[in-house]
Amino acid sequence: MAVTCERLKGAYSEGEALAIYSEVKENDDFLGFAQRFMHHEDYQVARNALWGLTKASNKELSQLQGILHELIDLSMQTDNSSVRRLSLNIVERLEMKEEDLRTDFLDFCLDHMTNIEEYPGIQSLCMKLAFRMCKFYPELMDEFIRTLEAMEIGYYKPAVKSVRSRILSGKLK
Repeated sequence: MAVTCERLKGAYSEGEALAIYSEVKENDDFLGFAQRFMHHEDYQVARNALWGLTKASNKELSQLQGILHELIDLSMQTDNSSVRRLSLNIVERLEMKEEDLRTDFLDFCLDHMTNIEEYPGIQSLCMKLAFRMCKFYPELMDEFIRTLEAMEIGYYKPAVKSVRSRILSGKLK
């Protein structure tokens, strides 16, 4: 049975997100499902669809590699913080090569990782993604590390502090 917009409109629990994932997995249609629902005008539909997709394994999510830039665009353009966090979560789990580096996305990540008014989940994901992008260029990495070191860490939540610490200690690869 295909997942419908009507089903994705409700308030969802972790169990329902897992059920959505199971149905998408059964049909082995991660790409089609993502393309059908991630840009839906009803943010609840897009959010629940993306939440279901985050339950997939990295191997299953690799089916979305071809829409990496579409997911990046979604995360940068949406006004909904849940859709932003979930799309960034998926982007963070996809492969990113040097040719995928986009300066607009790097700038977005650098801005959102240090914005103390941003949600910690988004800050942390942006920090991880900025780190991955900067690894391609030593001069960018030097600037990125200086940015991390200059952060007034007392203003940030534990999740952000943890990611920052793991990057600075070399524990995040």
